[in-house]
Amino acid sequence: MPTSRRNRHLPSISLSLVQTFYQLGRTGSYSAAARELNLSHPSVANHIRRLEHLLGERLVVAERGARRVGLTPRGLALYELIRPEFDIMLTRLTRLMESQRPVLRIGMPQGIFHDLFPRVVRKFHESRPDVELVVYERDTALSDLVRQGSLDIFIAERHFGDSVVIQQLIGRYSLSLVYPRTWGPAPAEGDIPEWACGRPFVSHEPGQIIRDIATGFLSSKGAVVEPLISVSSSVSIKRYVSEGLGFSILPTWSVGPDDDTITRVELLSLTPVPIYFGTAHFLKDNETVRAFFSHCQFELSGRS
Repeated sequence: MPTSRRNRHLPSISLSLVQTFYQLGRTGSYSAAARELNLSHPSVANHIRRLEHLLGERLVVAERGARRVGLTPRGLALYELIRPEFDIMLTRLTRLMESQRPVLRIGMPQGIFHDLFPRVVRKFHESRPDVELVVYERDTALSDLVRQGSLDIFIAERHFGDSVVIQQLIGRYSLSLVYPRTWGPAPAEGDIPEWACGRPFVSHEPGQIIRDIATGFLSSKGAVVEPLISVSSSVSIKRYVSEGLGFSILPTWSVGPDDDTITRVELLSLTPVPIYFGTAHFLKDNETVRAFFSHCQFELSGRS
């Protein structure tokens, strides 16, 4: 069928722009729409401006300083036109997703995955055996990956301060000096900075919170801290320490009674390291995410 002259001149409108307008009309707030869509406030505003430009008409009105926005007559007409179709489409998508096996994509540091996470997995799968967990062992850019839709959940030792992501404190852990047992008796905590001078230090990578804490502690009496080697995880560091290659400062839980080649000295003067559970705003009420959060909170809270 030939294309009419009128249809040839219709603007090409992205579905994402229409979806943003729908959520803004439904919630009446740029902030609420941003949370629903897992977007930033500026991104929502930009989508609305682009849609208004394509249609050549103003769709939204907002008083300066007001928290809620209104729709112009043209915007209200457009919202009422698309609302039934979007409601039907979202209902169908929800049913389709519910018919699939649930999957949770999770990011976390390798040390937490190796030493703490098995307890969480065991308890979670006892209650939700139908859910597959896909885990990415990393501790950088986790909030960015949630924002981009690459992750559903992350567990981190850092609060990222991202408006699109909700982070809740679920526990803390203490730090310990660890060194080869062949090095002799343990030093008193107050003597560790002098004890460490001239000894090979195995550290986390630059930018990791444990490295920052360890460096500050070891240099507290003026010593210059120069790591022998920097690696990405507590698991790898412990291996190097067990081989006699140096000392480190690690989570207390990373060294257990079976590690008979390592001496551990808990550092009670250091502030415990927080563990945060993070997810996107639009997933905060998801049943599977809430169940997983509960298990993480129970298993990780108060652990040394």
